Amino acid sequence: MAELPARESMEFDVVVVGAGPAGLAAAIRLKQDAAERGAEVSVVVVEKGSEVGAHILSGAVIDPIGLDALLPEWRTDPDRPLRTQVTADEFLYLGHAGGIRLPNLFMPRLMNNHGNFVGSLGNVARYLGRKAEELGVEIYPGFPAAEVLIEDGKVVGVATGDMGIGRDGRPNANFTRGMELRARYTIFAEGARGSLTKQMIDRFRLNQGRDHQKYGIGIKELWQVRPENFRPGLVRHSMGWPLPNNAGGGSWLYHFDDNLVSVGFVVHLNYKNPTLSPFDEFQRFKTHPMVRDVFEGAKRIGYGARAIMEGGWQSVPRLSFPGGCLVGDSAGFVNVPRIKGSHNAILSGMLCADHVFEALQAGRAHDEVASYEEAWRSSPIGYDLKRVRNVKPLWSRYGTAAGVALGGLDMWMTELFGWSPFGTMKHGKPDHECLLPLSQVKPIRYPKPDGVLTFDRLSSVFLSNTNHEEDQPVHLQVRDMGLQKASEHDVYGGPSQRYCPAGVYEWVEGEGGLRYQINAQNCVHCKTCDIKDPNQNINWVTPEGGGGPNYVNM
Repeated sequence: MAELPARESMEFDVVVVGAGPAGLAAAIRLKQDAAERGAEVSVVVVEKGSEVGAHILSGAVIDPIGLDALLPEWRTDPDRPLRTQVTADEFLYLGHAGGIRLPNLFMPRLMNNHGNFVGSLGNVARYLGRKAEELGVEIYPGFPAAEVLIEDGKVVGVATGDMGIGRDGRPNANFTRGMELRARYTIFAEGARGSLTKQMIDRFRLNQGRDHQKYGIGIKELWQVRPENFRPGLVRHSMGWPLPNNAGGGSWLYHFDDNLVSVGFVVHLNYKNPTLSPFDEFQRFKTHPMVRDVFEGAKRIGYGARAIMEGGWQSVPRLSFPGGCLVGDSAGFVNVPRIKGSHNAILSGMLCADHVFEALQAGRAHDEVASYEEAWRSSPIGYDLKRVRNVKPLWSRYGTAAGVALGGLDMWMTELFGWSPFGTMKHGKPDHECLLPLSQVKPIRYPKPDGVLTFDRLSSVFLSNTNHEEDQPVHLQVRDMGLQKASEHDVYGGPSQRYCPAGVYEWVEGEGGLRYQINAQNCVHCKTCDIKDPNQNINWVTPEGGGGPNYVNM
C-alpha cells in the first residue's frame, strides 16, 4: 500500500478520549477551574459514537453525589436529565418457580437506593456534553481515537482514525486522513476495556502490583409498559435463577419517566460452562412468574449490551503515567454490589481535572501527574470501593447463595466497625482462564424465543440502531485463525457464538470446510469477546468513526 500522507495536527492543553460521564466531567471541571483562577485552558473531547451518548448504556440508578458536586444547579435546571427519584427498593432471590423478597432491614445501608435517581445515563452524558460546550469545550463525536501518540516514552496526544479505508486495507474514494490532537496531557475516559487504555496499561505496566481486572456483561432492554403495570421510581434487583449457583450475576428492573421500564441482566464473566449464553439467560429471566407480568401488553423499544468492570479496589491500575491519566470505567471504579459507577466516574473526572489543572498552572507538560494517583484512595471514590472490596471475590469463591450472604456480612462489618474479617481478598483467575473444555460440562439447552417476551439476537440488535460502514477493515481482529479453530472451536465448542450478545461470531460449515464468520456490522461494542476469548486471540479495535450502536434513552 502506498505511504499515507502526513496527518494534520491541532494543539490543546488537554485531550479527553471519550464523551462519557467521566470524560465530560473532567472537561467541565478543567473549564471551571480555569474560570475560578482567571486562566485559559483549551480542552477537546473526542468520541467514537455518532453523537454524545450514542454508546452509553447503563441500568441506570444514579447516585447524584457526582452531579451535585460538578453542577450543583442541575436539580433545578429545566433541561435536567434525571426526573424520577427512587420510591421503592426491592431485593429478590429467585428460584425456578418462585422466590423470596429479602427484607430491606437486612441490607447494608450502602445498598439503600432512596435519594437516588432512575433514568438514562446516555441522556446524562448528553446533558453534560451541552454544559461542556457552553463552557467552551470542543467536542468531536464520530471521531474515534485510534492511536496514542508517544514521543520519548511520553504520551503527547492521540490520532483519530482514518476514514475511507476499504475492507482490503486500501484507501478508497472517500479516504480522509485522521487528525493528530496533541496535548500537554491526555485523559483516557474510554469506559470498560478501552482499546487505547488497554495499550497504556500494558506499555506503562499500570497493573503491576494490582490484582487482575474482573468483568461482567450487562444486557439491557427498554420497554414501554401499560400504565397499570407501571410503578414510577420502583427499583428491583434479583439474584439466583436462571443462573446456576456457580455462575454469578443478577438482574435489575427499574420504572422511570413516562411508563418506561429498564430491565437488564448481568453475568459475571468468570463463568465456567462454555455453552452458557448471557443473552439467553436474560431472555429466560423475563419468563419468571415474579417478573413476566410487568411486560404483559408492553412494547420493547430498546436493546444493548456493555462490559462492566468488576475488579474494584484491588484491581484499579495506576491512574497516572507520563502525559496521561485514566478516569471512570477505564480505571474500574464500579461498585459491584450497588451496580453503580457513574457517580465515581464523575468524581474521578473532577479529581483528575483538579490535579491536571495544577500541573498546567505550574507550566508542566507530558510528565506524570502522580498526585492524582496518590489522591484517589483517600477520596470518596476510594471510600466507596474499599468497603465492598470482598463482595465479588466471596461471590466467585463460594457461589451465589453463600457468597452473597458472606458479602452482606462483610459489608455490615466494614460499615459498623471499619474493618473486614476477610482482609482484602484476591480475585482468582482472569476471566478468560475460567472456561472448562466442552467435554467437561453438561451443555445448556435454551428454549426458542417466542417473539413476544423473549427474542433472538438479530431482532434485538436491530433495536440498538447499530450500523457500521461495510467496506472497512474488520475491527474484531483474530490474531491466529488456526488457534481459533483448534482451541476456541475444537476444545471449547465455540463459546464466542454464545457470549456475544449481538450474533457477531458464527462457526459456519461450507464447501471449504468449517469457517469462522465475523459479522462485524452487528457489533454493539460490548467488548466481551476481547475479555472472554479463552486464548485472548480476539482484539477489539475502534471501527470507522460513528460506527456502532446509536442508543436512545439507554
